[in-house]
Amino acid sequence: MRIGLMELLLAVGWPPGVLLALVIVQLAVAAARRLRTSRYAQGRLRFDGCRWPRRMRPLMRGPAELSDVTWPYGTFLQRLGPPVRIALLELGVRRRVPPGQIVIHEGVRESHLVLLEEGLTKVTATLPDGRSALLALRVGGDLVGEMSALNDRPRSASVTTCGPATYRVIQPDRFKAFLKEYPDAALELAAMVSDRLRWSNRRRIDFTSYPVMIRVARVVAELCRTHGRQGRDGVVIDVRLTQPELASICGAAETSIQKALRELRTESLVDTDYRRITVRDLPRLRQLGELEAEDG
Repeated sequence: MRIGLMELLLAVGWPPGVLLALVIVQLAVAAARRLRTSRYAQGRLRFDGCRWPRRMRPLMRGPAELSDVTWPYGTFLQRLGPPVRIALLELGVRRRVPPGQIVIHEGVRESHLVLLEEGLTKVTATLPDGRSALLALRVGGDLVGEMSALNDRPRSASVTTCGPATYRVIQPDRFKAFLKEYPDAALELAAMVSDRLRWSNRRRIDFTSYPVMIRVARVVAELCRTHGRQGRDGVVIDVRLTQPELASICGAAETSIQKALRELRTESLVDTDYRRITVRDLPRLRQLGELEAEDG
């Protein structure tokens, strides 16, 4: 066809130079099409075989993969065996939210549960004078909102993300059916609630029995156990706490917290930076907090 077309164009008087240019253009168009197709195929291969960025991996992991994650000690997912974890994770609808997002609102009558996968959240309650008290910290693997789910009462506290977080929303009827199907999970839920109650009672005793310095030492040592990682200069607490938040969890005035931290720095027990605490000598800090070995 092409040769016949060229002969026809020559017969009607087209100049040979024009015909040569036409042939070159046709060849260039064909080559461009082949190149574009090849790049598309290579791109598909790179896309299909790529390693997802770290921040995207949690969104891509399913319940089976999450069941094998090493969850922090004491969290609800850590307490469960892999098959039960999978069953629990499959109950929820996954959501990802930015820092500062309130995932549970104090005083609201709602009963869904929140199962944290990644991120740090803080549990706060409003005091009579309008201030906010920090009650606890929750991390990936923790279950929150269980009280309202089981007793159908308004939320007793708010849960707010301290950074980007991924969690699953579980409806109470599905959770109750899960507990009936997996009695061991119900026992672990009771143990988790018991541990949280013990921690709250311990804080109340600290408030009435110990001076501020010992309270601060006890809380910081506890944070080392639950949220600490070993750094070059000591144990770094991966919780960005403001001094007012630390004051509320220690049950002390902010000025008292500032004084206590200053003394701890002078004794070379801790270093403080913007919302970060590094414990340089954890054994001495535990000793100052009058903590037993199993408490630290």
